[in-house]
Amino acid sequence: MITLKGDTIYLRALEPNDLEFVYAMENDQSIWEVSNTHTPYSRFLIRQYLENAQQDIYEAKQLRLAICQDEDFPAIGLIDIFDFDPKNNRAGVGIVIQKNENRSKNIGSEALELLINYSFFNLNLHQLYANISTSNDASIALFTKFGFEKIGIKKDWILLNNHYHDEAIFQLINKEHLNL
Repeated sequence: MITLKGDTIYLRALEPNDLEFVYAMENDQSIWEVSNTHTPYSRFLIRQYLENAQQDIYEAKQLRLAICQDEDFPAIGLIDIFDFDPKNNRAGVGIVIQKNENRSKNIGSEALELLINYSFFNLNLHQLYANISTSNDASIALFTKFGFEKIGIKKDWILLNNHYHDEAIFQLINKEHLNL
């Protein structure tokens, strides 16, 4: 089981009792734009996902961790490694904090820093990337704070409320990773 501890938060593997939290997150249409979700998920599907969440990242090609503040276990957000590519030592990163009041408390910064360190020093990744809507100033500020650089724009990439929006791709290269 993975547990990564920071100063005020910790990241932990998903547990079966996270069902209602993950269900609420996956079905919150206000965050579908950032989570790239298009349809609601049933409790049944989420229960199946949680039952298989113990799969190794090399098998599942993804890792989803709960962001928690207290030792009494409730999650306040999720942070993901996705499109894990061990051959090329890279992966995508996504993060979402559930409630607005928790989004300006440095929680995302601490979670992202823990995940970057885990990715570079435990998984030995060479690079991480994030896809972020060009209108999502908070996410852009979060990722650039840690050295992610904008490397391109995907024009008219996201259809939201009958309007197309651009999406930027940000990349962070692990400067300490060996170039083989």
